[in-house]
Amino acid sequence: MTTAPLASSAPLPSPCGHSPACPGPQDPAHGAARTSYRCPEQGWSLLCNGVLLFDTGELVPGTGAVGPRRPGPHCPGPGAAV
Repeated sequence: MTTAPLASSAPLPSPCGHSPACPGPQDPAHGAARTSYRCPEQGWSLLCNGVLLFDTGELVPGTGAVGPRRPGPHCPGPGAAV
């Protein structure tokens, strides 16, 4: 079984069809792309450029994991008074 390499030096194209086009995954402003799918109960969103945003960071195609840029909201544990 052969596998393709995980990293490449070539820029990844953005699958975005919006006009104007959203920033690609390698763009410093990649977080400004439109949300394609949200799953707030699990704490993640998929942007149209392929970036996965989590409450605790993000996954950028071709780059890997990126830590959070600011602290997320505090979520009380089970049984905590709200």
